[in-house]
Amino acid sequence: MSLREQIVKDLTAAMKAQDAGRTSTLRMVKAAMMNRQIEKGSELDDDEMQKLLRSLVKQRRDSIEQYEKAGRQELVEKEKAEIEVIETYLPQAASHDEIEQAVAAAIAETGATSMRDMGKVMKAAQAALAGKNADGRLISEVVKSKLS
Repeated sequence: MSLREQIVKDLTAAMKAQDAGRTSTLRMVKAAMMNRQIEKGSELDDDEMQKLLRSLVKQRRDSIEQYEKAGRQELVEKEKAEIEVIETYLPQAASHDEIEQAVAAAIAETGATSMRDMGKVMKAAQAALAGKNADGRLISEVVKSKLS
C-alpha cells in the first residue's frame, strides 16, 4: 500500500472514530497532497509524498516558533499534535549522534576549515542523511558548532 493510500485509509478510520484532531490534520495533509498532484500533473510517488510531509512538518515547526514568541500556547500545542500525526508517516528521524557523525564525515570529505565552507559541508551532510528524515536546522547547528 502506498503512502498516499495509507493516509486516505487512516483519514477514513479517524473520521469513523470521531477523532477530531487526527481527522483535521489528515484532511490538511490530503489537501496539500492533492494540490501538489495538480501542480505536478500526475500522481505522487512515495518519495515525493515524504518530501511533502517533511515540508509540512517544517511549516509546523516554524509556526511553533512564531506562536511561542507571541505567547499563544494553545496554538503551540495544536501544531505539536499535528507534527506527531504527520511524523507517523515519515521514517524514523536521524538521531543527534547520527547527524554529528554525518557532519564530521562531511567536514573530512570536503576538507572544510572555516565557516566559509559551511555550504559544502551542509550539502555533503544532507546527502549522507538523505532518507533519514534529518532536521535541516539541527544539521546547520551542528555544522556551525564544528566549524567555529
